[in-house]
Amino acid sequence: MNTDVRSMDRRMGRIALGVAVVLLSAFAGVYAMRRAAEQRLARTYTARAAAPQVVEVVEARTPSAAQALSLPGETHAWYLSTIFARVDGYVAKWYVDIGDHVTEGQVLADIETPELDAQLAAARAQLKVAKAEVLVREAEAEFAGTNFRRWRDAAAGVVSEQEREDKKAGFHSATANLAAANAQVARDQADVDHFMAFETFKHVVAPYTGTIIERNIDIGNLVSAGSTSSTTPLYRISQDDPMRIWVDVPQAVQKDLMQPGVETKIFTNDNPDDPITGKIVRTAGAITPESRTFRVESDVPNPNGILVSGMYVQVAFSVPSRGLLEVPAAALIFRSAGPQVAVVGSDDRVQIRNVSIARDDGKTVLLGSGVAAGEKVALNLSTQVSAGEKVAVREAKEKVALREAK
Repeated sequence: MNTDVRSMDRRMGRIALGVAVVLLSAFAGVYAMRRAAEQRLARTYTARAAAPQVVEVVEARTPSAAQALSLPGETHAWYLSTIFARVDGYVAKWYVDIGDHVTEGQVLADIETPELDAQLAAARAQLKVAKAEVLVREAEAEFAGTNFRRWRDAAAGVVSEQEREDKKAGFHSATANLAAANAQVARDQADVDHFMAFETFKHVVAPYTGTIIERNIDIGNLVSAGSTSSTTPLYRISQDDPMRIWVDVPQAVQKDLMQPGVETKIFTNDNPDDPITGKIVRTAGAITPESRTFRVESDVPNPNGILVSGMYVQVAFSVPSRGLLEVPAAALIFRSAGPQVAVVGSDDRVQIRNVSIARDDGKTVLLGSGVAAGEKVALNLSTQVSAGEKVAVREAKEKVALREAK
């Protein structure tokens, strides 16, 4: 019995030993395979790290003769006037309201001016008095002249020399009084003309053909003459045909390219597919310090009233591209030094250069400096690539797209 048990134990021990040996062999094999895989992976990583990074490049190209440049603009009326009262009084009646189309000389409102009317009446009365005074002075001058001639022509010894001189002095005095009376008439007539001129301002008229865009009066309102901060304007009127289009152009755009004659196309939300064509007619000729822009103006016809003053529009310019080079926007690198591009030289090494952006339409940019025509610039450069590093060059698909867009 004991012999059988011992025999059984020995067989179980041999089996356990065999299983342990098999397991150890399996573990050793797995470890060896894993170690070999890690070594292969390490060699692969080492080889990849040693290989130069692949960089897509395009050539900096001279763009076509004219490039489209789109900028926001604002419409302004050809004429825009604020109409104030020229006389003191109160509004008797107004005839036009906002949105009304008026013609030059049309009466917009009437102002009652009782004080002005009283001043005119007093001036006319004073003029009548002055004219009556002239009649008196004329009679006196005629009488003094008759006496003077009679004494002057009298025979020697009939009248004394003293009497002759008195009559002469009286005649000159009467003539002077008549001249003074005539001068007073002229002065009083000027006063009447002055008040008569102001009487015409009782009728507020349109200075030109246009549209009323603002009315600030009503019947009975007191109005004061003048255009100070304490006076209220009566109307605002605008003339919208033709229409001025103002565009503030960034100084990065070469100023000498935005000259009168450059073609423009004006787009609005109402006519995105049917632009209004015009041309630049004038430029401000100076940079605004606050915004670093310069203003250009395009005048366009507006017979149908499509454009209104103060409207936001998009203005497309057909601008020549002298001295500029075109690259995809993906070539730009923005760092603390400003906009840059990575130029890949003939030795396949990267050079980081500062550039100036002349125009940017979102997809492509025009560079004013920093790159020469034909040089290859990298696209979407990784931050792991540094200046002087050697890279593997590959032509980018953006180059084909750039050519197709021409």
